[in-house]
Amino acid sequence: MSVNPTGRPNPPPNPAWLARRVEEAIEPDLPIIDAHHHLYDVAHPRYMLDEILADTRSGHRIEATVFVEAKVMFRKDGPEEFRTVGEVEVANGIAAMAATGLYGATRLCAAIVSHADLCMGDRIDPLLDALERAGGGRFRGVRHNVAQDEDVRKVAPPGLLRDADFQRGFARLQARGHRFDAWLYHPQIDDLVELMRAFPESRVVLNHVGGRIGIGRFAGRDAETFADWKRDLAKLTAFPNLTVKVGGLGMFFTGYGFDQRPEPPSSDELTAAWSDTMRTVIDMFGPNRCMFESNFPVDKIAASYAVTWNAFKKISRGYSAEERQRLFYGTAADFYAI
Repeated sequence: MSVNPTGRPNPPPNPAWLARRVEEAIEPDLPIIDAHHHLYDVAHPRYMLDEILADTRSGHRIEATVFVEAKVMFRKDGPEEFRTVGEVEVANGIAAMAATGLYGATRLCAAIVSHADLCMGDRIDPLLDALERAGGGRFRGVRHNVAQDEDVRKVAPPGLLRDADFQRGFARLQARGHRFDAWLYHPQIDDLVELMRAFPESRVVLNHVGGRIGIGRFAGRDAETFADWKRDLAKLTAFPNLTVKVGGLGMFFTGYGFDQRPEPPSSDELTAAWSDTMRTVIDMFGPNRCMFESNFPVDKIAASYAVTWNAFKKISRGYSAEERQRLFYGTAADFYAI
């Protein structure tokens, strides 16, 4: 079990527990780009080539995936600020293996989102050069994690998106045509609004529907928290280049507590729990600005890959075939140039 900086445990996936809920993939021919997953090895429960293939082969038609930084595959040596290049090298290695076709049709890590310290400001260009080289044509952008909350974890100083050095680094990233993955908790959404006002043409994707917290001081206040989250999220609709990743609700801080149940949830149970949140986002931004994501293996504490994508398919029923194509494939393909 890993522990985050606040001391709150991050439970690893429990394979034996997950195996007690088996579902066949529904609509198995629907093409999917999994817009967000990680890779882990020694420092976390393993999620490398074999593990991700086991998931992507579980019945859904996963055509490609997007790797997003997790800060666990950095280089051991060299200048500190450049060690992040290691995770791009690892992800690109997985991508190259998948591209041989020997492991099936899924283009794993077809797009790569790295960590880079945007607080380097105007000094960041040599690092971006190195990341581009390491990505072998697959590097698409940066996620500088700014998520911090007293009831969840603190990985960044408060107000980092408003920091002048950060914004200079962000400007250099955007000048190269790259994307920014924004990962924060819902009380921080206004910081992202201010960043977008400063850079209204920038290409940004908000991770995990804005990170709505359901534990700590937010526990038992679902209606109030939902209203606050929805109000702040609506401010971001004014920026047409901003998109949203629809997923991430399996994480412990959301408060759903599926990992604490004696039996893993069915896709119907996930649909009942997640539908209001996900459909609110989709209706607010439109399918052209939303993309489904597994957030595996982090969300694997709540449900298996097959069950998770079944839930997404059930939640999206009622949208047209064209709208669903955008949600499952088209928006991610366009945003990440896959």
